[in-house]
Amino acid sequence: MEYDLAIENTPATVTGGTGILLVHPSTGETDRIDTEFLDTDTDHRLVVSTRTTAREVEQKLDYYEVDRETTDILDTLSVERGYSRRTSESVHYIPAPDDTAPLIENVQWFFENHDGKLRLSFDSITELAYYADEDSAREAGEAILNLLGEYDAVGLFHLAEEVHDADVVAGYRELFDAVIELSEDGRVTTEFGG
Repeated sequence: MEYDLAIENTPATVTGGTGILLVHPSTGETDRIDTEFLDTDTDHRLVVSTRTTAREVEQKLDYYEVDRETTDILDTLSVERGYSRRTSESVHYIPAPDDTAPLIENVQWFFENHDGKLRLSFDSITELAYYADEDSAREAGEAILNLLGEYDAVGLFHLAEEVHDADVVAGYRELFDAVIELSEDGRVTTEFGG
């Protein structure tokens, strides 16, 4: 399956199973790239948030006019932090941000229960590593990349470059099919294989 991309300096399309790494500065404004990725040529989308609560994700989606009717959100923060939760069919919660097993299970459930073109945004690997550890975050990333291939979906994974050791960042760059890099001044450069 082919998926259109609407992000500057990227190919017009990518094939199902493609995992894209979004490397950005900690202070970088990633919402535009994230929502452009999510809102193009998609039947259903899942936002996995280890960085913000479901309510904040909803506000971002509304601001950028991403279709909420076809968007699921997986919130890993609200339960542990004791925030109020508005449960709905499209908003899901896991108990703790460092527990990767239910995170992966929820991603698989989403793919199993939705048809058509499926996109996933994972925001962010950096925050998952903060709550769990680098190895657990890497293993979760690898598991989700495998699910993208299995279900012919595509995914965009956020990574704040300066937070990680250089070898960790290099390892992620090798793991993903493509890299989008956002600079401090908002410039976008990309590396897409083949």
